[in-house]
Amino acid sequence: MTFPAPTRADHQKFCERDGWSQIRNARGKKGTHHITYELGLPDGRVLRTRISHPPDRSTYGRSMWHHILEDQLGVTEDEFWACVRHGTKPDRGQVAQPEAGMPAALVYQLVVKFGVPETEVARMTRQQALQRLSELWS
Repeated sequence: MTFPAPTRADHQKFCERDGWSQIRNARGKKGTHHITYELGLPDGRVLRTRISHPPDRSTYGRSMWHHILEDQLGVTEDEFWACVRHGTKPDRGQVAQPEAGMPAALVYQLVVKFGVPETEVARMTRQQALQRLSELWS
């Protein structure tokens, strides 16, 4: 698909729609030469991009634009324009929620009190361990 030449205004619109935070410079003030945005990703990385003042209809050159897309924004051109035009945020993944661990007291009961081998307990889900403990108590 062919896209129009990206502008500084498009760049800023993307950052605002994708939830980037404008950060301050070392003196605690908003930068006067560039607008700097930052986005924390679910995997722990932090992306940072800068937009020259003013964020107007000035366009980027092809080489500079590919650097911004890949290295700073971490998106494809399709994802960028979907966000700018339709507000569709790029899929940046999610951090997988770990399964709830088995309480130590439950493991203790199975291994120490009832002699269930540790390797067997390690393969059990929490629900399976509770069921096994219930059977052993009966």
